Amino acid sequence: MNSIADFNPGDIATIIGFTGGMALQSRLVEMGFVPGTQIRVVKHAPWKGLVELKIRNYHVSIRMKDAENIKVKKYEYKSSR
Repeated sequence: MNSIADFNPGDIATIIGFTGGMALQSRLVEMGFVPGTQIRVVKHAPWKGLVELKIRNYHVSIRMKDAENIKVKKYEYKSSR
């Protein structure tokens, strides 16, 4: 299972769950990180500091160690054709 920290800028993923303690999970959910939600990696700060993410039409930066606890699967675009 991949974490959002493993993805590159521009990649889109769907949140499938979390690891880590309940305090972290509660904080992430309060910020809109809910399983089933799409998330896009905008950029990584140098030295594994922060990662900027786009979720629900807003940008949020979180610590890389917190991003490692967000478990995701790569978003697969399905054409309607």
